[in-house]
Amino acid sequence: MKTKLTVTVDREILPRAKEAAQARGKSLSQLVEDMLRELAAERTESFSERWRGKFRRTDRKGDPLYQALAEKYLEE
Repeated sequence: MKTKLTVTVDREILPRAKEAAQARGKSLSQLVEDMLRELAAERTESFSERWRGKFRRTDRKGDPLYQALAEKYLEE
């Protein structure tokens, strides 16, 4: 079931969007619907996936604060 949607765009965009739809053999509505469907289907990265590998671990073995925290929280 289709529903009506009103979209506001810049005046310069509308003629170019109509040309793009015509070049693809689609109506402007179909072009917009296809693009929205594609956007909705894209999988977004989770926070951890986005930041994985961005930080490097440094060697903090000589740091007394690191040693104290490591003994308290890392070692069993």
